[in-house]
Amino acid sequence: MVGMSIDMADEIIEVGPEALAFEQVVAVARGGAAVSLTDAALKLIGESRAHVEELAARPTPVYGVSTGFGALATRHIAPELRAQLQLNIVRSHAAGSGPEVEREVVRALMLLRLRTLATGRTGVQPATARTLAALLNAGITPQVFEHGSLGCSGDLAPLAHVALALIGEGSVRDAAGALKPAADALAEAGIAPVELGAKEGLALLNGTDGMLGMLVMAVHDLRRLLTAADVAAAMTVEALLGTDRVFAADLQELRPHPGQAASAANLRALLGASEIMESHRGPDCTRVQDAYSLRCAPQVNGAARDTLAHAELVAGRELASAIDNPVVLPDGRVESNGNFHGAPVAYVLDFLAVPAADVASMSERRTDRMLDKGRSGGLPAFLADDPGVDSGHMIAQYTQAAIVSDLKRRAAPASADSIPSSAMQEDHVSMGWNAARKLRRSVDGLAQVIAIEILSAARALDLRTPLRPGPATGAVVARLREAVPPPGPDRYLAPEIAAATELVRDGSLVAAAEAVTGPLS
Repeated sequence: MVGMSIDMADEIIEVGPEALAFEQVVAVARGGAAVSLTDAALKLIGESRAHVEELAARPTPVYGVSTGFGALATRHIAPELRAQLQLNIVRSHAAGSGPEVEREVVRALMLLRLRTLATGRTGVQPATARTLAALLNAGITPQVFEHGSLGCSGDLAPLAHVALALIGEGSVRDAAGALKPAADALAEAGIAPVELGAKEGLALLNGTDGMLGMLVMAVHDLRRLLTAADVAAAMTVEALLGTDRVFAADLQELRPHPGQAASAANLRALLGASEIMESHRGPDCTRVQDAYSLRCAPQVNGAARDTLAHAELVAGRELASAIDNPVVLPDGRVESNGNFHGAPVAYVLDFLAVPAADVASMSERRTDRMLDKGRSGGLPAFLADDPGVDSGHMIAQYTQAAIVSDLKRRAAPASADSIPSSAMQEDHVSMGWNAARKLRRSVDGLAQVIAIEILSAARALDLRTPLRPGPATGAVVARLREAVPPPGPDRYLAPEIAAATELVRDGSLVAAAEAVTGPLS
């Protein structure tokens, strides 16, 4: 996955001192959109660079400009050694290890560092910012590795690997995904390596850009997945002959959480005009209330939405931030600060892993109920064509259970951990990068679990024939059937799970429902 080529899109994202939108980050990271520094950004960058150069000429030490870094900040660096100092910090900090990080993560990291440079608070040369933009536009992606960031001071090691490519060192992947020396890739693209000046090495390394980029993409994905979770829940309620009365607006208003209201509204829209639902209404219906995994779907999916809303708020603030240490202020002062600490981002990355696990857990429980002949309201055991000869979706549920177990482990917070570093100068760190890495896997697992529930619910709805599902859920079944055959004897299930997962991830199944209901929340 990390070596895949990237199609460079025609879209150009203007990068200035203003905050980037979530959609702009996704467009550059995943869609290959190009970037362009605004005139305002270049003006601010030039002004702050002039301040840095003036300070560098003074005999008084200034942290990050004419001193060492971290626990070595007490040493005043002579002018003739400062260029070497900048090279050394980049080379020494490019100490990552482990698997290669996905290209979309690295592109998001590069874009967000570029946007911080565009605020004029870091003191880099305009040429340095232009070169970073040029790498993005050429589809050149530095090799960044899984391990190395403590999330304080920012994502040092990952950003150092990007900075290494800027100076023409290390390894990169070109636009076709080929791994090659950075010097060769830059030469082929006609990009001159950067010659780092005072403070620039530090300015390129000191930010929360990696964890923030992963947060933005996780938020983007979870918006879609939580709607898909409502679709899955509606299909299962219908398939299990459950009741939709508990989703009524007046009942939901008794507990006015906005996410819960949105989820319940989705369920009402999705279950509208269902023959299956109508078939068991009236005085002959003996079911008083459904199991929690059906009845409480809006409460769980809704709480996940509210957690996501908080994460979006934090991410939006971080997108508007200028993260560096020290920073160059408009009046020319260069001041040390603690804004690089990743706690605000790390916390919400961890928060999101909890509802990802819990929404998946509830989805798995609904699937299990459909497969259990004693609890499914007349469906065949395991939704099998010929139970005993056929196993149906028995092992698909095992797969869900295995994923859910993994997601529960990933719900344990990374941000509650801290391992001091830099001779106790950096004595409390956020571990935000680790929180982001595990959240990516949680989001991926949630998509698979929802897909298996939809796959099973669609089979169950087909088995309710001649009764027909509602127009919205029926449209989801029809869209799924374009990729997955209807019920029949046992067959190779893994490709069907993969196909359903892709339809969940790309929004196709939600779009099929929305073609009937209109936009879902």
